[in-house]
Amino acid sequence: MNQLEILRFALRGLLANKMRSSLTTLGILIGVAAVIMLVAVGEGSSRSIQQNIQRLGANTLTISPSFSGGGGGGGGAGMRTQGGNTGPRTQARQLSLADAKALTDKTLAPSVKSVSPVVTPSSSTAAYGAASHTIAQFVGTYPSYFEATNKPVAKGTYFFNDDVLAARKVVVLGRTVVEELFGTVDPIGKQVSVSGVPFTVVGVLKEAGSTGMQDADDVAVAPLPAVQQSLSGFGSLSSIVVQATGAGTTTTAQSEVTAILNQRHGITNDNPDYRLLNQATLQETVSAATGTFTVLLGAVAAISLLVGGIGITNIMLVTVTERTREIGIRKAIGAPRSAILGQFLLEATLLSLVGGLSGVLVAFLGTRFTIAGIEPVLVPSSVALALGVSVGIGLFFGSYPANRAAKLRPIQALRHE
Repeated sequence: MNQLEILRFALRGLLANKMRSSLTTLGILIGVAAVIMLVAVGEGSSRSIQQNIQRLGANTLTISPSFSGGGGGGGGAGMRTQGGNTGPRTQARQLSLADAKALTDKTLAPSVKSVSPVVTPSSSTAAYGAASHTIAQFVGTYPSYFEATNKPVAKGTYFFNDDVLAARKVVVLGRTVVEELFGTVDPIGKQVSVSGVPFTVVGVLKEAGSTGMQDADDVAVAPLPAVQQSLSGFGSLSSIVVQATGAGTTTTAQSEVTAILNQRHGITNDNPDYRLLNQATLQETVSAATGTFTVLLGAVAAISLLVGGIGITNIMLVTVTERTREIGIRKAIGAPRSAILGQFLLEATLLSLVGGLSGVLVAFLGTRFTIAGIEPVLVPSSVALALGVSVGIGLFFGSYPANRAAKLRPIQALRHE
């Protein structure tokens, strides 16, 4: 019996009970689609997070206040421990413009390229004509902020140091703010009212895009003194963005910045009153974490494939039982053991292959949609692996029923009712 005849018998056996074959195929379909989709969601999440981090640049440090620590400065209120004893006194200090200026000292911080103090008012509503929009992030800062945070201007220009010194009320808008306020009107040179204060639009930022639930284009950037005078007041800074001289000097810049701030804030322990975020280190950590997360998702989904494989075993065992007399007749007229074995193995493999290919198609269609704010990214290796595993499952889980059918003696098979 040649290979074509074996294939013909296998196809006839599958088509003889279409409902049963469809249910078996469905199990493999769900398993393959689940593996590919979950890996795609994990990859999409990873890229989304990395894009958010990369927007600040790989050589950027972000300093923000933290009041869970501090120490060695004296003069603060005592901290109670759980036992009722008074812990070490702390003097948590806000980040100030003087702190930012101290970080520009080339003698103490030669690895620092630029320092951008940042204030962000709690709420900023912009209006132009009858249109209004609450800006998600209104930033008061220095011109160096644009380069440090990788925010190039697509139209117009950014503001300059002269604008900062003169506290001019000029602003650079993100794409979302422009669309909400101006629509198709050119915003350059127009005046917008931000919480009742007029600002002149001098530039539009290059579109950054949205990732997850955050719109990176819903932003406006203005000179620090203008924002302090009009919106936030001359108090503490919201954060300080430090740009290192290069990606290779980021760690050195972090050490220099830490030493300067610890000295200025009187920090003598390992619990400072500020947080320092190293974008390069964060990106490495997130990449490792999301990689593990993606593998875990794939492993969980692979259980569906295992269940599908068990389903193949059960279906093929039922098939062998129902077709025992047919097997006996074929063996009685000379069909070799290898032909019977090959036929049932081929049937199981075809079930897995059809289910696997269907699962790939379903997963491909699924990745065209956004899921929970995340755009799934199809990983070719996951497609190949899931499809290969599905075929392997057909061979593995179909081998026992196939071997059982091949071992039947003709006389026993013919007597089967």
